[in-house]
Amino acid sequence: MVFEVFQKLEAKVQQAIDTITLLQMEIEELKEKNTSLSQEIQEAQSNRESLVNENEQLKQEQHVWQERLRGLLSKMDEV
Repeated sequence: MVFEVFQKLEAKVQQAIDTITLLQMEIEELKEKNTSLSQEIQEAQSNRESLVNENEQLKQEQHVWQERLRGLLSKMDEV
């Protein structure tokens, strides 16, 4: 009788150890995935900043060209 109780207890302890081991493995996988996703986020933010800067530069260039064009059109109107 006592032997059966110990066998059941041992089985439950082994099951708990197996569950803990699986959960630890899952935690490690999730940590790796989290690290990977964090890197992707940083890259995306960097790309976004680059695109925002490029967009601002292109807007400034467009403004310069518009001013040049207006200047040329006004000179043409004077002629």
